Amino acid sequence: MTEDATTLAGRGEAGLLGDVLAAYRDLPTDGVLVGPGDDTALLAVRRGAVLATTDTMVRGRDWRDDWSTAEDVGVKVVTQNLADLAAMGGRGTGLLVALAAPATLPLSWARGLSTGIAHAAGLAGVPVVGGDVSSTATDAVMVAVTALGELGEGVPGPVLRDGARPGDVLAVSGSLGRSGAGLALLEAGRTTGRDERERALLEHHRRPLVDLGQGPVAARAGASAMIDVSDGLVRDADRVARASGVVLELDGTALRALADRLVPALTPEEALRQVLSGGEEHELLATFPTAGTVPAGWSVLGRAAAPGEGGADAPGVRLDGRRLDPSAGGWDHFGG
Repeated sequence: MTEDATTLAGRGEAGLLGDVLAAYRDLPTDGVLVGPGDDTALLAVRRGAVLATTDTMVRGRDWRDDWSTAEDVGVKVVTQNLADLAAMGGRGTGLLVALAAPATLPLSWARGLSTGIAHAAGLAGVPVVGGDVSSTATDAVMVAVTALGELGEGVPGPVLRDGARPGDVLAVSGSLGRSGAGLALLEAGRTTGRDERERALLEHHRRPLVDLGQGPVAARAGASAMIDVSDGLVRDADRVARASGVVLELDGTALRALADRLVPALTPEEALRQVLSGGEEHELLATFPTAGTVPAGWSVLGRAAAPGEGGADAPGVRLDGRRLDPSAGGWDHFGG
């Protein structure tokens, strides 16, 4: 029986790999001593240490084919990984890409995925140095990317989650709630957007692109703790607060200003909810010693306080004197 030439089965593993590698041909190769084609890649280690992170996306769980194209998925999975590196004050030096899919998957989807990965990697100046493909026995499709990196130029050490101290200023590198707002629009059936604002929100949910260079910028400015907002502001801020042993007091006025950017696509109440709990934003949340050390373009969201100050008896996140429950919003792979 002849396999359908428009599917992975019809193209075969060798043909698929040829298509995928062709999509990455024009990416930068600085620091790549041996690229795809051998058993492993060989990269130059210029800073004496390597940052490493990985993220996985699964069809039906992390994206829907009726809402997102293969290119969208490729952009998103690269951004997810590189934002993790940026949150340490780092930059990417190489990506490893794995795809597991049924033999019946359209070849065009796999090619589109590679195009999206190449687009996001190219914007960040990061090469794809290898990866893997495999087949699934069901209709499951899984995309996994491992990002390798190094600390940015002039960054003396990694910025961890546990460095926030009482008195520090809390700030974010960009807008919040856009991805969550885009998801809410999709769930409401507004899949194409009624105006430019709605279309921008949908675009950020489907294929988020952020200024990854802000990670090293924040590190050089003296950031004491940092994380990327992947699971929602409250959930991720709570991780910093608990790791650092502080209370992060959010400024309601600052949050409402961010929420106003999502109106009228969302109601004011829903907009504020997305700012607090919307995931897959990938902007950076960091604490700084003083307001004067917050980089230009960042928005101050609050401050760090000691447990016991103002009535807060344990590390966590508070808004207008009320403790926020991180499990009440945001994203949990096994809890929704």
